[in-house]
Amino acid sequence: MSLRDAYLKAKGPHDMEAHAIDPANAFVPACEQFERLVSRLSDEQTTRMTHAEVERLLQTEGTELLRRMFQGHLDARGGGETAAQVVGSDGVERTHARFSERDLETVFGTVRLARMGYGQRGTDSLYPRDAELNVPPEKHSHGIRRRVAEEAARGSFDEVVDAISRTTGAEVAKRQVEELAVRAAQDFDLFYQARAAASPKEANKMSPILVLTVDGKGITMRPEALRESTRKAASERVRKLTKRLTKGEKTATRRMSTVAAVYTIGPLYRTPEDIVRDLGPVREVVDRPKPEHKRVWASIAHDPAVVIEQLFDEAERRDPQRRKSWVALVDGNDTQLRLLKACAKRRGIALAIIVDVIHVIEYLWKAAYCFHAEGTTEAQTWVTKRLLEVLRGKASHVAAGIRRSATLRGLDAKQRDAADVCADYLLKYRAHLDYDLSLQAGLPIATGVIEGACRYLVKDRMDITGARWGLEGAEAVLRLRALRASGDFDSYWTFHEVREHARHHATHYAGAPPPTVVPFRPSRHRRTHLRLV
Repeated sequence: MSLRDAYLKAKGPHDMEAHAIDPANAFVPACEQFERLVSRLSDEQTTRMTHAEVERLLQTEGTELLRRMFQGHLDARGGGETAAQVVGSDGVERTHARFSERDLETVFGTVRLARMGYGQRGTDSLYPRDAELNVPPEKHSHGIRRRVAEEAARGSFDEVVDAISRTTGAEVAKRQVEELAVRAAQDFDLFYQARAAASPKEANKMSPILVLTVDGKGITMRPEALRESTRKAASERVRKLTKRLTKGEKTATRRMSTVAAVYTIGPLYRTPEDIVRDLGPVREVVDRPKPEHKRVWASIAHDPAVVIEQLFDEAERRDPQRRKSWVALVDGNDTQLRLLKACAKRRGIALAIIVDVIHVIEYLWKAAYCFHAEGTTEAQTWVTKRLLEVLRGKASHVAAGIRRSATLRGLDAKQRDAADVCADYLLKYRAHLDYDLSLQAGLPIATGVIEGACRYLVKDRMDITGARWGLEGAEAVLRLRALRASGDFDSYWTFHEVREHARHHATHYAGAPPPTVVPFRPSRHRRTHLRLV
């Protein structure tokens, strides 16, 4: 029997004094649990346990001790009476005081929170004690919510349920896990919007090259979460086989997420020969500059245009005076290129756009197999020579040479297809293949950062076998993983708790913050305004 239950049994559930626990007695149950645990650790049976068994004992009994200490603290704080007037944001004064209790599911287990509610006929009751403690309207504490957010960023929702059960005194159902993850991530955009721009001194500490990079990655969605065009394609799809997809068939169940990254980096001056040598099996050890102040994120809910606007916002926060060299690294996606150019023009930013050299290399290798057998040194030599020319700023000449070689060899349309595709790619993006100038300026020419972000943020978590995502759940998990990857989770959670207080408490009261709570004393209330439950 808890201390509060003992009081209620002695004095009756409607006796106001039953809820006014003497602070000196509030921690009696915790002391009893501590003494019981010390006794247990000292008895003969426990001394024969292995260290692992003692660990498990302490985790179980120690969690209960912490739960009782938490309960004692809440009991000692009293019922949440306030001496000031309680006026809601609707301007109505709440004159009716009603005492009640509610459960709060914490990382140590369930505790009971006693608080005074102030209401008036036709209005919602307000609880100053809830505001003081910043408790959520639902039963799960912010400690549980944070644990759920951290675990949901790592693994599946089923794994989160198991982790919470194993490592805390709480139980959370799978559906609640997804709901809590969505709630935990809701302040993501506002958190980054609220960040102040870097001061000139801070900006000067960052390296002189500011990199913006963007990519796309598909996520398998539930039908209702697909974009309209994709959902229509899925409904019209005619399967050739009933048991599996045939070659070239698509499931039409994926929705593209937009992945973005911003970072600063120092210059690295190289020659085309350096690049080719670094691509070999034995790489020369180079003291390469590393990305600094990196932020990565992804969105399945926002369109690419929105994400790219956020990309520029984040970049301008790091370089408000625009003194750095702005570089955009892309893979050649036409939509992304168009949006990057439009946004840079609208903001008056000189943006150098560079197409990833690794994509160019892949096209060259595919073209090489039109002329030489796979796995041969001849194919490797062919790629190396043409890559060197591309890196020297001669992409158009390389494209023309590839077409001429295919024609002189008499290759038919099918045989020369990969060669023509490569030539088309080089010609289409030749304005963004000035690698010679980029290397001389020490600029990066590969999209390794965004490729890694696509893998970590999206593939490693969202492509779990059998996963089918809803829009809200997918967006929440992407945001939580982005916060962890960017090193912002702790700062975000502090911001989120402040926002939670404003959402559920501060904005419900008129004027200044909620009334200050005073120690619970029943005599302060007029009995005509008191209803106990």
